Amino acid sequence: MPTPMSGDVVELPSDRTVVDGVHVLGSLSPSRAGDFMTCPLLYRYRTIDKLPEPSSPDAVRGTVVHKVLEDLFDLPAAERTPAQAAQMLQPAWEQLLEAEPAIAEMFGPEGPEIGAWLASCRESLGRYFTLEDPTRLEPAERELYVESLLESKLLLRGFIDRLDIAPTGEIRVVDYKTGRSPHESFEAKALFQMKFYALVVWRTRGVVPAMLQLIYLGNGEVLRYTPDESDLLATERKVEAIWAAISRAHESGDWRPRKSALCGWCAHQAICPEWGGTPPPLPASVSDALEVPDGGLTAEDLD
Repeated sequence: MPTPMSGDVVELPSDRTVVDGVHVLGSLSPSRAGDFMTCPLLYRYRTIDKLPEPSSPDAVRGTVVHKVLEDLFDLPAAERTPAQAAQMLQPAWEQLLEAEPAIAEMFGPEGPEIGAWLASCRESLGRYFTLEDPTRLEPAERELYVESLLESKLLLRGFIDRLDIAPTGEIRVVDYKTGRSPHESFEAKALFQMKFYALVVWRTRGVVPAMLQLIYLGNGEVLRYTPDESDLLATERKVEAIWAAISRAHESGDWRPRKSALCGWCAHQAICPEWGGTPPPLPASVSDALEVPDGGLTAEDLD
């Protein structure tokens, strides 16, 4: 994952934040905004307390598959084949393992067998080729860090898996998901991430993306959406409202949990009041710069 070359955040003693010389309210990524909408306490644990969370085989699969799909486009078009992608899997896995040796502990007696897990990665990659022909694509950008400062001085940022630009200038924003496509009732949440990216692209490039495309490698589905300016203005209002709610929680210290079906995937049930736990005290010093770029992807980004 590339390291952002701009937008460095500097925390000031007065709880202000400077980005490239401009004082900002704070920053949001689609994942952190999604965390707050899902559960304000989860947002607090991840963004303010910065509590560690164990990785998972599914999240690591996302990391490895994303890496292969990113590197695939470094090859000449004719070499972007299913067989070549399968050959790239093992080196991508070994590169990740070298960087994070502790990942190996997820496999074995207490977790999935590594051979079967690698086979599932190959299945995801193979499914990709049933959805797109990479020999016919020349992405303009891959794993692109984007940021935009709104008039309110709220900084929006994130990583886009792929940006395609047609010769006539139309932009397509593409995101890979190694999980399954969501039920229709959850599509809006998935599209919020894409509209967030589209908003940043619009604000930085002056062009409303012609297509937002989510590629689900878990079941071979593609979700497409054509945004317009009204969509993106509504997204901007929603992001501003989310930040206002975050600011109120920050000022009051009331990071209320929100129980839902997603609680089963939360790593912090033991310290959640909804599950009989007690949150730790808030850190002694909490900055309004509630998110600092670390160049990485969250589990939600990856799957």
